[in-house]
This record gives sequence, C-alpha cells and structure tokens, in this order.
Amino acid sequence: MIFESSAPSTNLSPNDEWWTPRLARPVIAAAAVRLALLAVSLARIGSSGIMQADTASYLGPGRNLLHGVFAAEGVPELLRTPGYPLFLALTSLAGLPAAAIANVILSVFSVIIVWRLGRAASGNDRIALCAAWIFAFEPVSVIQSVGLMSDTLFLTIFLLSLERLAEFLRGYRLWVLAVAGLWLAMATFVRPVSYYLPVALAVGLFVVLARIPGLRWKAPAVLLMSTLPWLAAWQIRNKIETGYGGFSSITDANLYFYSAAGVTARIEGRPFLEVRRELGYLGGPGYLQRAYLYPEYLALHPEQVGWSQGQRLAFMHSEALRVIRAHYGTYLRMGVTSLCLSAFDPSAGNLDHLLIQGDRVDKSGLVDQGPVRWAIVLIERYPWIAAEKMVFAAVVVGLYLFALRGVFRRGMNNSCVWLLLGVSIYFLAIAGAGGGPGADARYRLPITPVLCILAAAGAVRTKTISLKR
Repeated sequence: MIFESSAPSTNLSPNDEWWTPRLARPVIAAAAVRLALLAVSLARIGSSGIMQADTASYLGPGRNLLHGVFAAEGVPELLRTPGYPLFLALTSLAGLPAAAIANVILSVFSVIIVWRLGRAASGNDRIALCAAWIFAFEPVSVIQSVGLMSDTLFLTIFLLSLERLAEFLRGYRLWVLAVAGLWLAMATFVRPVSYYLPVALAVGLFVVLARIPGLRWKAPAVLLMSTLPWLAAWQIRNKIETGYGGFSSITDANLYFYSAAGVTARIEGRPFLEVRRELGYLGGPGYLQRAYLYPEYLALHPEQVGWSQGQRLAFMHSEALRVIRAHYGTYLRMGVTSLCLSAFDPSAGNLDHLLIQGDRVDKSGLVDQGPVRWAIVLIERYPWIAAEKMVFAAVVVGLYLFALRGVFRRGMNNSCVWLLLGVSIYFLAIAGAGGGPGADARYRLPITPVLCILAAAGAVRTKTISLKR
C-alpha cells in the first residue's frame, strides 16, 4: 500500500533546488504547445478567442484599481477579489495578447512547481519528472493557460502553497507552514474558491499530527494565523464600504441565480434559463452575477431600489437557502451531476472556443436535454465533433485510471498523499456545491497537478529513490 508512515522522512532533507537539466525538455514542450495554441487562436479569430465571458468583469475593476479605486458599475466591487483584476490590468497594458502571454508564462512555471511537488510527495525523481511531462500536455491546463481568466494565476500561487505544505509534512518546520499559509491567502484573493480551505487543512493537520503533542496544536494555529487575518481584512473592507460582510458576492449570487434557479427549474419542470430570468438575471455574457445592480433586476424587485448592496445580497442568500432547504434532495442530486461534469468534462468545447468563431453545434431543440440526448445528437449530426470529444474523454479517463493506480502503489509519503487527495476532494466538493448547469472542465484545473503526480506514480515502475542532499 502507498500509505506507509506519517513520520517525516529521515533520508529526504528539505530541497531548495528549483531546476535540473532534465526539466528543460518538459518546460520547453509546455511552452511550445501553449504558445502554438495562442498563436493559432489569435491568427484564426483574433482577441475574441482569448476573451472569455467573464474577462470583462475582471478587466474593468482592475483598471479602476490602477487609479486607486476598486469599483465596478459605479459602486465598490464585491464580485471579484483584487488579485486577478490587478494582474490582468497590468499585463494587458500592452494589449490583451500580452496578458495571454503572461498567463502562458505562469502555466509553464507551474510545470516546475509540479516537479517540486512531485518530489516532495513521492521522494522519487522519476515520478516527479514524469508528472512534469504529463502536466506539460494535460488538456485543461493547456487550454486554460491561453484564456484570460483567473484560473492559471490561481493555480500557480496555489501550487506554491501546496508545495510548501508538502515540505512541512516532510520536515515539520513551522516557518515553512507559515509561508504556505501566506501563499494560500494570496491564492484566495485571486479566486475565492479556496476561502474555506485553510480551515479544512487545519483540521487535517490536527488529525495527521495528533500523536505529536508539540505540533498538533501549533501547526493548525500557524496555518490559520498566516491566512485568516488577510481574508478577514478584506471582509472588513466589504462591510465598511457596502454593508456586505462576506468575502465575495459571487457565492451568494451563484446560490441565487444558479443553485436556487436550478432547483426550482427541476421541481417545476421548466427551463433553467426561464426560471433565472424570473429571478432577475436578464443579461447575456458579461452580465454575470452583478445582476442585482441593474434596472432589469430592480424592476422585478422594486422594494430593493433603496437597498444597499449588502441588503440585496442578504435577500438573495436567504431566498436561495429557503429554496434549497425545501428541496434538499433535488439540490444534492444536482450537485452530484455538477461534480461529475466538472470532473469528467473533456474540455473539447473550451478548445473550440479558442479556435472557432461561433458555435459549431446547432443547439435548437436541445435546451435542458440530458447528456445522453446530447451524445446521440452529436454522433448522428456531427461525427467529427463527437470523435474529438471522445479523444479528449479518453485522455481524462486514462489520467484518472493511472492516478487511481498511483494511489495504491508503494513509494509515496503517507501524509503528502492525504494532502493531495484531501485538496482534490475539497475542490470537487466546491464544484458540486455550486450546483446548476454551469459546471465546466476549468473547475477541475486545481486538481490537475494532483492527478498528474498520482498518474506519474501509477506509470513509473520503480521503488522510491531518495533525493540526494
């Protein structure tokens, strides 16, 4: 079994190397495939390919922040946290393609971090190098590196935190854990999806270190103290400026416009988009979760005209919870569907967005149809598109199968494996909790490095080789 001992390794000293000549090939390969995809996308359809539906919601507040005010639609910004908006605003000063190149650079750098994390988790150079090779070509990481979204920056910073956590589990040095907490806080300011992760990790550390009295309390405390004050400071800012006490309004807006709308649509047997329009979400791409600021929403909720952002969001939160609690079984089933879609979406559609103007599939008559009906239509009407998706799906399934094999093989540190599996479960659970039909392969991006490392462990047939000092 792979789970052998939770004690720190005596023959694996902390390793500060960031490079080895053998990394040159996977790094060059990763850069080549990402830059080639970016070049083809720009040549075929221009900047519209790298622009995503959410890109404008980052760019506007980011450019306002460069002028000293983090705001959107004339009010303090609550939807986006400042990490990626600031990054995008700075890197796009030379144009949107320059911002995409910055994304690519981050993704290539992540190959190196995956190698370091693989070494820390496995103690095996071959597994670590194989993981770097797999990540260099992993479809979701490649595709998301080109689009102007927060995912790639988040992944890079989160990997830095994860690598420090793995190093802590090898040597039990508290300052390493404090650095991991700082990186995790920074990642949360890029994407709030990791907001609850510090508490989950603190609980995990307490369990893993339960037999080490000097650390079982100190380690969780150090992690929380290096993370939570920064998050609390942002919530205080939100409360003072808008009356909203949360970290990001995207949580409450998604509960209302996606989860509650999805549950209502299923219970009443109506189209999801119709129900969402009745709740006040009347816009298209770019309208996003700021709908409560627009006249169309206020026309449906005239009593909220004089309300603050905090009051409107509190209403949406309470209404969403009321619907979910009344139909909790439906919400759970919808969440499981969302989780599975996020975990196994082949991501071929995201690639098409980068390379093809418009939609290749006529979706008329297929709104709110299930995956089986979609598969039948694709095979009958669009055999080449179906073949493309099948190839991508085979890659995803193969990666999971090798990762599963890696979990049950010898040679990896017990605590590090639980760390990797734990964060994977966390991100998949968050994808499921969001519910609604908005599941996408990009939500799987935070766990792709874990899959690559475990798949490498399943592919490399060798006993653990200790890293030299």
